[in-house]
Amino acid sequence: MPRIASTLGWLALACVSVPAIAADLPRPAPPARAPAYVAPSYSWAGAYVGINGGWGWGRSDWDAFGSGKFNTSGPLVGATVGYNWLAGPMVFGIEGDIDWTNIRGSFNNAACPGGCETRNSWLGTVRGRVGYAFDRVMPYVTGGLAVGDIRLNPAGFSGANDTNAGWTVGGGVEAALGGNWSVKAEYLHVDLGDIGCSAASCGVATNASFRTNLFRGGLNFRF
Repeated sequence: MPRIASTLGWLALACVSVPAIAADLPRPAPPARAPAYVAPSYSWAGAYVGINGGWGWGRSDWDAFGSGKFNTSGPLVGATVGYNWLAGPMVFGIEGDIDWTNIRGSFNNAACPGGCETRNSWLGTVRGRVGYAFDRVMPYVTGGLAVGDIRLNPAGFSGANDTNAGWTVGGGVEAALGGNWSVKAEYLHVDLGDIGCSAASCGVATNASFRTNLFRGGLNFRF
């Protein structure tokens, strides 16, 4: 009987000790979960209108006039309209604008002693935009169609004037203000190609190109 009692005592002690030891063992960490996407508090979705203004600078080349390559520059101001769609933090949009411009430049040489001028007086674009929203700040890239006029004004001749379609590409950053307002800064490279001018209109038959770089700011209102 003493041996049986001793055995039962050891069994009771083991039953008490095993749970205590198990309680002291480290517990496995819960499985890691992928962080949930948190939508930004500001939404860039929807329609907007705005105004823009800035400066253009570029080059023109009258190819039949020897050294007829020269710089052009001047101001621009106009109106903007657009629409954005959201896909998580990505912003996809379409934007159009029409600007009054006074981008021009001229040269003088033996073939054009009185001066020959290239001038652009209006410019419009229709572009796609792709941005990434850091809540109230959105950098973006943009590109699409550009349309504008090219005027050639040689001294003593009637010159030429035509509307050309070309292309534009660039980028910028837009930041939300209070309410529905936002501001942007944007760079665009614009290439309108070239137009022809006959000898009767320009003194010498020539083609002249117009390419410009635009830096402009804008103020938009979202609906």
